Amino acid sequence: MPKIYLSPSTQQYNLYSNTGNEEYWMNQIADVMEPYLLASGIEFTRNDPDGTVIDSINESNLSRYGMHVALHSNASPEGMEGLLRGSDIYYRPGDSDAAVLSRRFAEIVADKLREIYPLPVRVNARPTDYLAEVLQTNSPAVLIEVAYHDNLQDAQWIQQNIDPIARAIVEALCEYFGIPFAEPQPVRRGIVHTGGANLNIRSMPSTRSTIVAIAPNGAELTIYSQSGDWYAVRYQNATGYAYSPYVSIQE
Repeated sequence: MPKIYLSPSTQQYNLYSNTGNEEYWMNQIADVMEPYLLASGIEFTRNDPDGTVIDSINESNLSRYGMHVALHSNASPEGMEGLLRGSDIYYRPGDSDAAVLSRRFAEIVADKLREIYPLPVRVNARPTDYLAEVLQTNSPAVLIEVAYHDNLQDAQWIQQNIDPIARAIVEALCEYFGIPFAEPQPVRRGIVHTGGANLNIRSMPSTRSTIVAIAPNGAELTIYSQSGDWYAVRYQNATGYAYSPYVSIQE
C-alpha cells in the first residue's frame, strides 16, 4: 500500500520574517495534508515535533516507506538575508533505485508547486550532497524547501496558502504512486456485506493489486473517501481500498 514518512521541520528557532517559525508553519502544512492523505488511501507515519532530524531519520529507518517527505522552509545565506525567493525540492543524487525514485518524486513536486507559487521559474528540483534527511534514509526521500521564511513575501505566501501547498504535495504523491487523488470527505462507517465471504483490502483501487488485509463478512471499516467503485478505508492496522459494492454504509 502507498505509505510515507511525513517529517515536518523540528526547527522552532528558525523565525519567520513576520510571525511564527519554521516548525510551526511546516506542521500546519502537515496537519492539512493528513485528510488528503487519508482520502487518497495513503498511509503515513509522522515524526515527533519534539525530536530532532536524527530522531526522524532513525524512526524512518525502522520501516520501509514509499517516500520519506521532509517539509522545510529556507533561509538566505549570510549577507543575503531576505533577498532570495523560491521553492527548492532536494533529491538524492546518483543512479541507485532510491536515487531514481527520489528524483522522480522531486520533479513531480516541482511541477505541482509551479502551478501555485507566484514565481514558477524559481521552483526547482535539485540534487543534494549534504542534507542528511535525504541521504541517510533507507527509503527514497525528498526535502521540500517550500519557500524562504526570511523573505517577507515568501513567508506571507506560505502562511496564506497552507491548503494549496498541502494539496499540491499530496497530488504529487498520488501521481508518484499511480493512485487517484481524492478530496477529503466526511468520515463514514461501513460494514462488509459479502453474504459470507471475506473482503480483500487492496493496496491500490484494482483487483490486480496487492492484498494488504482481509476483512470478514460483518467487519467494520472506516471509510475516508470514494473514487469510482472503490472506498479508501482503514481496517484494523491497514489502510487500503475496498470494493464498494461489498460495503454497506452505516448512517
